[in-house]
Amino acid sequence: MDLLNTLVDKGLRRELPTREEALAVLATSDDELLDVVAAAGKVRRKWFGRRVKLNYLVNLKSGLCPEDCSYCSQRLGSKAEILKYTWLKPEDASKAAAAGVAGGAKRVCLVASGRGPTDRDVDRVSKTIEAIKEQNEGVEVCACLGLLSDGQAERLRAAGADAYNHNLNTSEATYGAITTTHTYADRVETVRQAHAAGMSACSGLIAGMGESDADLVDVVFSLRELDPDSVPVNFLIPFEGTPLAKEWHLTPQRCLRILAMARFVCPDVEVRLAGGREVHLRTMQPLALEIANSIFLGDYLTSEGQEGKADLAMIADAGFEVEGADTSTLPAHRADVAAAASAVSAGGCGGHSGGGCGPCGDGSGAEAEVPASGGCGSASVCGTAEAPAAAATGADTASVPAGGTGQAAPGEVRPDLVAVRRRGAGTDLPPNA
Repeated sequence: MDLLNTLVDKGLRRELPTREEALAVLATSDDELLDVVAAAGKVRRKWFGRRVKLNYLVNLKSGLCPEDCSYCSQRLGSKAEILKYTWLKPEDASKAAAAGVAGGAKRVCLVASGRGPTDRDVDRVSKTIEAIKEQNEGVEVCACLGLLSDGQAERLRAAGADAYNHNLNTSEATYGAITTTHTYADRVETVRQAHAAGMSACSGLIAGMGESDADLVDVVFSLRELDPDSVPVNFLIPFEGTPLAKEWHLTPQRCLRILAMARFVCPDVEVRLAGGREVHLRTMQPLALEIANSIFLGDYLTSEGQEGKADLAMIADAGFEVEGADTSTLPAHRADVAAAASAVSAGGCGGHSGGGCGPCGDGSGAEAEVPASGGCGSASVCGTAEAPAAAATGADTASVPAGGTGQAAPGEVRPDLVAVRRRGAGTDLPPNA
């Protein structure tokens, strides 16, 4: 297929596809799906080999958010029956983080609901970062606290934050239909502030909110222009009690095409398979590892994810390996740039733990010629997209469609696929890691 050969060649050179080529990936047929996955896999293996980076979410403050993001179970006016609690103490957050690190997580993502942190909140999170790093040598810490004010990014970096997550979520043209309490430009500015402070920028998208193919291409191209180090690709979980509760438009095949498009546009960045993978990809999750080089381990912010040991078994069975803490996630050319930016503020790389910037990729030690344009993205979903459970706990199975396929028609409510989180940080139950 000429399109895929062209995209592979461009991906190996870190050359930006055209918008028409990106749209064509989303328009491929199911008969062509395995060819699309195989082509994206060639690009993934060039820059990341067969490694899978594990990330672990700790929800520092849950619910009661004043923002009106339509996709979020923590939004203003949400009737979703989620956990609601105020700030975790640093020692409790560190204990929660340790569970993820013990399961193989290389990065801990600290997330708090709200428009953005106060200066007192930044002090609180700084103490939490210090506690986690004291107890878990070499771990990366990514903060996701909402919109940042002047000087806050620098303070988080000084406290030891390696990365900052703030997702663009959707295209600029449709952003106002999803959120009205802040703007798309606000989000872009926060990603730029994090980058300027020497943190590794992490920014991604949420698919499945009723957007068009053009919207998906627009947001991924915008991410490449922002040039984060990681791009989390989330798939909407339509929580009951939110405005998007009936938005069930995704299929496993559609999800794989979206991931492949993101990989072709952002060939050399950490593309993270994030919230919603268990619900929408289901048994096809291993195929997604051929495209994405990063996942979240265990539970998400307000919903239960696949059991941690099932994630590890899936990675091994699919022929991949968990990325070690002593290995650079980013290819050498990106890691060197990240190290230089970080050294300006606080030293260290920020794109991976340990400060090492050794080469990675396909293991050959050879790198393709790199154009000056750079790559894309930010693959960490820390934050705004909620993720699902592999199986519902106590869910109403009567809503499963006849025939047992588990595939919902557009607009059909599927509460059986969404399990609200009732364990881990903020509860008396152990985390799922």
